[in-house]
Amino acid sequence: MTNHKYLSIDIGGTNIKYGLINQAGQISFKAKLATPDQKEPFLAAIDQLIADYAPKVSGIAFCAPGKIEKSTICFGGALPFLDGIDFAQRYHHLALPLTVINDGKAAALAESWLGNLKDIKNGAAIILGTGVGGGIIINGQLLAGSHFQAGELSYMTMDPTQTKSTEDSPMGPGFTGGTLSTVGLIKKINELTKHENLLDGLVAFKELEAGANQQVTALFEEYCHHVACLIMNVQSVVDLEKFVIGGGISAQPLVIKGINQAYDDLYHTNEAVALTLCRPQITVAKFNNDANLYGALYQLLLTTAPEKFN
Repeated sequence: MTNHKYLSIDIGGTNIKYGLINQAGQISFKAKLATPDQKEPFLAAIDQLIADYAPKVSGIAFCAPGKIEKSTICFGGALPFLDGIDFAQRYHHLALPLTVINDGKAAALAESWLGNLKDIKNGAAIILGTGVGGGIIINGQLLAGSHFQAGELSYMTMDPTQTKSTEDSPMGPGFTGGTLSTVGLIKKINELTKHENLLDGLVAFKELEAGANQQVTALFEEYCHHVACLIMNVQSVVDLEKFVIGGGISAQPLVIKGINQAYDDLYHTNEAVALTLCRPQITVAKFNNDANLYGALYQLLLTTAPEKFN
């Protein structure tokens, strides 16, 4: 069965990534194209991908931003023109199994299938990017929730006095998605160091590693503190064994170290917290750029062959 190939498509704000993957999680081909910024050109690009690869595959797996209700995208996150698109209905004539999943939940499934949440009964993936994506695994199953929105970590309130949209933070700096934006963190560091390219993450982390600028260090420590608060909030509700941190920023060793230190500081500040809440393991996610391709496929495999993959 491993010679069966599936088309996995990851719709992102910048690029549409796609690949051919078998049931063992082996990628035989992958590529990407720029994401069109309007609905009709976008659908034309997806239609062409489907036309090119559908005859060669045993199923199609989509991953997209926004809330996903079965196979319909609601809102679309950074790509609002996706709202209302139902890929299963659009491609029903192909008679191929097809699933659609939210990008944060796809990352969690990828980690649960072949990554650093493998064999973990209760765990979560937190994806730090422009906002905060996530997915929660309970009793070995992805938690969907009553309205398909469990794990929408960007919408957790961190400061109820700062929930209005601003020019710098459209969803409001008081929400997790605003407070923990890695784009926002990098921009603030480069503003402090007067670097002309405010979005240059490599330069920002070189400043952090050097440790010479106390303001930069304090800014990063505050960021890690907020991530630790997010983890503790989730932990207090669902009691998980392990959290994995993904997103481009997670490739920096300073990040996982900083989050763990911040969690320990938070954990031991209050004796009741330390006595009540078991400390979860916090580590880096295995997958980065390909996480959503794996997770989208795993969702398809769970849907079409649950007896084998559950």
